[in-house]
Amino acid sequence: MMATMSATNLLLPLIGGAMIGIAALILLAGNGRVMGMSGIWSGLIRWSDGPAWRLAFVAGSAIAPLVLALAGNPGKVQIDTPLPIFVVAGLLVGFGTALGSGCTSGHGICGISRFSPRSILATAIFMAVAIVTVFLVRHVT
Repeated sequence: MMATMSATNLLLPLIGGAMIGIAALILLAGNGRVMGMSGIWSGLIRWSDGPAWRLAFVAGSAIAPLVLALAGNPGKVQIDTPLPIFVVAGLLVGFGTALGSGCTSGHGICGISRFSPRSILATAIFMAVAIVTVFLVRHVT
């Protein structure tokens, strides 16, 4: 059965992607910083380098979905993963961002748009590992 694409299903991701790109551009042009969530979080935790903008960024990232939910956004997400698996996954992501010197948002959004060879390679590796992981979880385990 093939799902039909409504204008909303097509338009909302395009608008969201444009908004992420604009936010990355504003942060880079206005603050000289790359919009990578792992770097923003680690700087916030260390309370370094002017934490006010980092706090505003993280707060906005957390508040935006709540505002959409209150506005009646039909997109609901249900997560059935047990908490211990979530914790292990979070630790692995943290380890991976330290090992890769950045996260998917920093490399994938900002690095690729700056034609960084390191970011292009890192994003290719992220995607390959994600594809293999989904295949293993859905079809092997």
